[in-house]
Amino acid sequence: MFIDEITIKVIAGRGGDGCTSFHHEKYIEKGGPDGGNGGKGGDIIFEANEGINTLIDLKYKKTIKSDKGSNGEGNNKTGKNAEDLIIKVPVGTIVNDDENNFICDLNYNKQRCVIAHGGNGGRGNHSFKSNKNKTPTTSEYGLPGDELLITVN
Repeated sequence: MFIDEITIKVIAGRGGDGCTSFHHEKYIEKGGPDGGNGGKGGDIIFEANEGINTLIDLKYKKTIKSDKGSNGEGNNKTGKNAEDLIIKVPVGTIVNDDENNFICDLNYNKQRCVIAHGGNGGRGNHSFKSNKNKTPTTSEYGLPGDELLITVN
């Protein structure tokens, strides 16, 4: 079966949440905040491949979603960034959004295009430490990734 045009919803990964944590150790007085930042969400990337002739692999997928970044942890540990999701498409593929705005054109082998960007991770309470606020109790949530309805042909 030859498929040359499909419509898919793509959702990039959400960023990991920042951590609110305080350092506690026996001989360290007033350890202070040590919450780490969250990791970045995964991008959705299309890559042109000479070995593919049709979009049949994407025909039955209604939604393509990449992974969320890991949350930050105590002891200033930053969360792990999520892996980017790479989708192989035929050379000559054109990608447009739902309003028919051009996103990219994959003309040669191994060419890549980022379709949806993953969200940034939230900051942990260590990032909010300042001279005026020595013990911040706030942290940020990770930002959501891009969400698009695209037409691939």
